[in-house]
Amino acid sequence: MINFLQAAEAAPQQPGMGSFWVMMLLMVVVMYFFMWRPESKRRKEMAKFREGLKKGDKIITAGGIYGVVKEVKAGEATILIEVDGNITLRVDKNMVVADNTQLQK
Repeated sequence: MINFLQAAEAAPQQPGMGSFWVMMLLMVVVMYFFMWRPESKRRKEMAKFREGLKKGDKIITAGGIYGVVKEVKAGEATILIEVDGNITLRVDKNMVVADNTQLQK
C-alpha cells in the first residue's frame, strides 16, 4: 500500500487545458490595452481634428504638402487648401494628418 501512494505522488502532472485558456485570455487582454485601445483613441482624436478644420488653419497632408485651409464646406469630404501664392489644391479630409501651427511652436 505504501508503494502505491509513493507511485501516485511521483507521477508527473499533465498541464490542463485550463491554464492554456487562462494564458490565451491574458494575451487578449494585454493586446487590448497595448494595441487596440490606444489605436482606437488615436483614430477618434484624428477624426475630431479633421472635423474641426476651419479656414486659416495651417495643415500638413499625408503626402507632405504644407498648406493653409482656404475653404471648408460642411458635409463634404474634401477641403480646399492654398499651397503657395495662388496655387490651390482640393484634398480629401482624410489625407490631412497634422496641424502645422502646433508643430512649429
